[in-house]
Amino acid sequence: MEKRERRRVWIAERIVRSGWIGFEEFLKMATAFAAATSSTAIAGVLLRLPTTTTPRCSALPQLPARSFSTSIKHVSGSRRSSVFQIKASEDASADPNELFNDLKEKWDALENKSTVIVYGGGAVVAIWLSSIVVGAINSVPLLPKILELVGLGYTGWFVYRYLLFKSSRKELATDIESIKKKIAGTE
Repeated sequence: MEKRERRRVWIAERIVRSGWIGFEEFLKMATAFAAATSSTAIAGVLLRLPTTTTPRCSALPQLPARSFSTSIKHVSGSRRSSVFQIKASEDASADPNELFNDLKEKWDALENKSTVIVYGGGAVVAIWLSSIVVGAINSVPLLPKILELVGLGYTGWFVYRYLLFKSSRKELATDIESIKKKIAGTE
């Protein structure tokens, strides 16, 4: 068997044993490949592989069983990493009828329903147009990477200007509060 075929056999064995594809899928692909190329190396692989299927992504840890309580507890998985297990509670779920009635009451309380519809439609159109613009920019070679660098530079400047020092964090908090007051109309 030549070097190239041995490499193909080795890769095929690794793919099946790792669980990325099942044995049945590999068997179908291997027989189709062997028929197309009349390769005898694939037959040798088929004889050496186990006949049981291995689970997919067997290297990943098993997920914990679902339970319904309201606690968050710390579960140590190994020395290197730790896992936080968050459990949901049964009574935390929202009732769909209650949610629907709440939305209906708020809709009935609105005075200008046409304005809300126009703003909602405008928001949908704006999102659609922005996705078209982003797609066009993304198709230009090298421009997305330049824009990523610009974003990274601006993020660094923002962290230096507003988040690094205590006085600038206070300034940012007061700026945010004044913007909230302007939006709410209390200023």
